[in-house]
Amino acid sequence: MKNTLPKILAIIFVLVACNKVPITGRRQMNLLPESQMMSMSLTSYQDFLKQNPPVTNTPDAKMVKDLGGKIQVAVTQFMNDNKMGDRVKDYQWEFNLVKSDEVNAWCMPGGKVVVYSGLLPVTQDETGLAIVMGHEIAHAVARHGNERMSQMMVQQLGGMALEVALSEKSAETQSIFMTSYGVGSTLGILAYSRTHETEADKLGLIFAAMAGYDPQKAITFWERMAAKGGSKPPEFLSTHPSDATRIKTLQDFMPEAMKYYKKK
Repeated sequence: MKNTLPKILAIIFVLVACNKVPITGRRQMNLLPESQMMSMSLTSYQDFLKQNPPVTNTPDAKMVKDLGGKIQVAVTQFMNDNKMGDRVKDYQWEFNLVKSDEVNAWCMPGGKVVVYSGLLPVTQDETGLAIVMGHEIAHAVARHGNERMSQMMVQQLGGMALEVALSEKSAETQSIFMTSYGVGSTLGILAYSRTHETEADKLGLIFAAMAGYDPQKAITFWERMAAKGGSKPPEFLSTHPSDATRIKTLQDFMPEAMKYYKKK
């Protein structure tokens, strides 16, 4: 135990020093191999779709797939152009619409995206949906899930247990993944920090802009959400900054996002 802990701390130090979030440049701690995250994601995603068959052959389902494809192309090109292509090169992108009254959407590691039909009346149009999907995809590209799980592992495990958890197909790691993403209950409920949420707002705005969607429409979307008043926020908003804080942050960041806007 005494010999193991220093090694673990050394690993953590190296990983913290070497990992940076694209665009923002924030340093982050990602302990888990991304291949392991994507493997667990693929299994969980397939299990979810077996229980929640995707909607097919409808205009809304086509919109989700087409929109997702545009963001995928924009993100991949941006990463390749900025020598960060390895970050998404093994992604197996999927974009599916499922029938549910939940106002929700999520993206798991590896580009596994689900949009709930209950979200569409809130987003109202393709641009509104692009703002939300851009945000969720940003979580995956920024590896917020890996970072959040790494934080949980450090808190819950120590010494030898952490060393075991870092190995491939670790039961401890699988358990934390399933707990983090709510597998077995409501998938995609990872409780990101406010820092992650604000970062995903900024990256998502840029991703939507690169895909040809006006980032300025994000302001009107969040104003609509704010106008809903004291009602309980949708699940995917439960850990987000307040509407007023988010709108102010997006307004301040808008000049940067507009640099990436490519009109369709």
